[in-house]
Amino acid sequence: QGRLVESGGGLVQPGGSLRLSCEASGIIFSIYILNWYRQARGNPRELVATIPSAGSTTYADSLKGRFTISRNNAEYTVYLQVNRVLPGDAAVYYCNASPPVKMTSLLRYWGQGTQVTVSS
Repeated sequence: QGRLVESGGGLVQPGGSLRLSCEASGIIFSIYILNWYRQARGNPRELVATIPSAGSTTYADSLKGRFTISRNNAEYTVYLQVNRVLPGDAAVYYCNASPPVKMTSLLRYWGQGTQVTVSS
């Protein structure tokens, strides 16, 4: 069974940086589109960044320039680098693995989430 496990969350100061990790198991990692979402308290879940199996990464317009998504297929891991952290970045961050359109019979997977708290 597929599984995603996030790590790297915690307390960070405004203006600081952190890197979130998500390690997968039980899936053919290299073919999946990988995403980071976040959900702040009282707000809906929003898409932060996407990295396909091949091609360009994409980001939410408001976050572009501060967030960087990357993947290491050999390590079955997707990363989210966050720079110049703002108080509004506080949220639970979730990783997601989605099959490409032509393989929609495959399942989508979600991690359990990792909490990011911003405080000075």
